Amino acid sequence: MIPALNNPGFVTNNLQKQQISPVLSLFAGGVAGGVEAATTYPFEFAKTRSQLASKAPGQTPIWHMVRNVLRTERISGLYTGCSTLVVGTAFKAGVRFLTFDTIKNALADENGKISGGRAILAGSLAGCAESILAVTPTERLKTALIDDANNQKRFKGSFHALRILVAERGIGNLYRGLVSTTMKQSATSAVRMGSYTILRGMSQTHSVPQNTLATFLMGATAGTITVYATQPFDTVKTRAQSAAGAGTIEAMKSVLRDKGLFGFWAGSTMRLGRLVLSGGIVFSVYENIVRVCNSAGY
Repeated sequence: MIPALNNPGFVTNNLQKQQISPVLSLFAGGVAGGVEAATTYPFEFAKTRSQLASKAPGQTPIWHMVRNVLRTERISGLYTGCSTLVVGTAFKAGVRFLTFDTIKNALADENGKISGGRAILAGSLAGCAESILAVTPTERLKTALIDDANNQKRFKGSFHALRILVAERGIGNLYRGLVSTTMKQSATSAVRMGSYTILRGMSQTHSVPQNTLATFLMGATAGTITVYATQPFDTVKTRAQSAAGAGTIEAMKSVLRDKGLFGFWAGSTMRLGRLVLSGGIVFSVYENIVRVCNSAGY
């Protein structure tokens, strides 16, 4: 069994001593990201729809919203915009693995180990890279599709929405919410990597068996910390990337106006559910692909 990662792209112990090639990092990360996105998408859909709602939290329970979607749009309604997110997440995860592994290797000491502070720095830089190269345009498209399906219904699909958004305001329209998305990605990667690194160090200090269960529990804990620490960034990003689009400041004001201060944590439960599951899925898929490819001599 290959030791687990502390975040996509972070490898320890045996894998740390055997550096992963850039091509393998990109490939394994991409596959892992695509599998994770397809598996957990209903959580992402419910979180996004909740953040776009104009009512205050609690007035329309999220499970009621999910039930209404199932009743009116059937199960396919929960997968609106899924293909866009799968492609985007596959690309995003590949970029994250590649960027983080590269930065981590540069910052690691002579024994191949990296401190919590350096892991946070590497995670933050990886988050910036993935936001600019992959996350912002795909999240903009995914969010616009979900918002449109609940309102105007003018988009026939991902490619149709892409053509309309670009035709209306140019390629820059796909980068609505770039600032808030980059803030969210940087903060998420930094908090998740840092908290996992600390938890893993504590577990090793107290001789906790480094098995799959321990890794999953540490990842779940790190995910919980990450969700509640960074959810405001995610909510503002979602508002900025709605079908109509909005600036970062305008998005913040709309959240405060519609839902109050606690509105910045709208969709936390759904995001938490996805992040806890995604950690186990991404880590497992990534590690197994790396193991198989290394065994085959790639």
